[in-house]
Amino acid sequence: MKLRVLILIVFLVALAKPSIPQQANAPLTKDQVMDLVKFGMNGRDLAKKIQERGIGFEPADDYLQALRNAGAQEEVIQALHAARPRPLTREQVGKLVAGGVPSQRAAELVKEHGIDFLADDPYLETLRLVGADDTLIAAVREASAAATGELVVATSPNAEVYLDGELRGRANSQGELALKAKLGGHLLKVSLEGKKDFEQSVTLAARQATQVAARLADAGPPPGEVRVNPKDGLKYVWIPPGSFMMGCSPGDNECNPDERPSHQVNLTKVFWIGQTELPVGVYKRFARETGRALPLQPGLNGLVLNPAWSNEAMPMGGITWDEAAAYCSWAGGRLPSEAEWEYAARAGSSAARYGDLDPIAWFGDNSGRQHVDSAAFWRQTDFMDRFKDNGNSMHDVAQKRPNQFGLFDMLGNVWEWVNDWYDANYYQHSPSQDPQGPASGSERVQRGGGFISNPRTTRASDRDKDSPATKSSSYGVRCVQEADSR
Repeated sequence: MKLRVLILIVFLVALAKPSIPQQANAPLTKDQVMDLVKFGMNGRDLAKKIQERGIGFEPADDYLQALRNAGAQEEVIQALHAARPRPLTREQVGKLVAGGVPSQRAAELVKEHGIDFLADDPYLETLRLVGADDTLIAAVREASAAATGELVVATSPNAEVYLDGELRGRANSQGELALKAKLGGHLLKVSLEGKKDFEQSVTLAARQATQVAARLADAGPPPGEVRVNPKDGLKYVWIPPGSFMMGCSPGDNECNPDERPSHQVNLTKVFWIGQTELPVGVYKRFARETGRALPLQPGLNGLVLNPAWSNEAMPMGGITWDEAAAYCSWAGGRLPSEAEWEYAARAGSSAARYGDLDPIAWFGDNSGRQHVDSAAFWRQTDFMDRFKDNGNSMHDVAQKRPNQFGLFDMLGNVWEWVNDWYDANYYQHSPSQDPQGPASGSERVQRGGGFISNPRTTRASDRDKDSPATKSSSYGVRCVQEADSR
């Protein structure tokens, strides 16, 4: 019995030999490798044969699994991995032409092996100079369009991975996905329900895997969601991260030099911002609990605007920058940066204002008894008397239409202190990501305009400034809180 089995094995191996190309350098085919595994060829010998001859095919994962099922040892699988046909490099294609290989044969090799680079026009022109004809140039163009690199994404398990808007697969249970794509630039997006999308530009290069760690942050509430801060009892609105053009708005002819140049700003951190300007009633409680005296009752050239601070729904005015910062700290927050303030005020709008002024803001034209031309008032030497005689004043918060984030009075009513020092030239060199303003200065920035501001200063990009110690009836505040504060 053993003798008959031995004879059968010898016979099968003999049958297999003719199917192996006799040329010394002829690569093995898929069928030949499979037959040799099935015929029981020793794994070490077959691996050596693969190393010597090479292979003329791409061993796909399903083919390798079929070999394992047929009894292939792991050293055979490893040898196949190592023997994968290698794409031609820029230098190798050039040497084919310069070395006198016939153009037709060179084109066949390019089609058979592919290339591992992007063949741009200057490279193709160089090939022509050394003798490449249209056949080879066409083959190189075709291979260039098909040239691929590897992208390895590490992210959350089961996350969807998109490349240039096309779903390419889901991460495995370890949070990994490897894929191939054309060489060059691509837009990567990774999505998972309950998480914020990850987006990044990636560039795939030849002969190396591009690895990206796509960490997915919690999505958080939708933009505009409101919560109550238990410390001060005020409502705060969720502001998502994002990018916007900061400074002079497109088509705005009223911009000042310190609003230029318009520049892109990327805010990478979410935050909560007060839905309204700080009302008098809440500031009173802060003053009581911290032992602070209230500012003098607000006035306008002798006209008392809020006698003894009796109207607690009006915005708090008359506070210094330090008092505004102290209040925000007491409430568990901080002053907004100038960039955060403008991003929140614009709420996705690129216009100078997030709406027509009358419906959205208390400003010089509409905050008094009569609707007036406040710009004309400001051109007169007795402009303060004119506003006084018209009874211009701040008004209760949240009476005008909010912006798209649901924020009231981002323009008008009272100027709002922000955290930044003022520098008229800061926009010329400010960082594009999360700018925090100059490191020092003598004046702090205010934003938004007040109840006697003219339309020109009641714009999303307008910047004002004053000494941080200055008290004015039209100087108020709204605070922000970090996303993880409670």
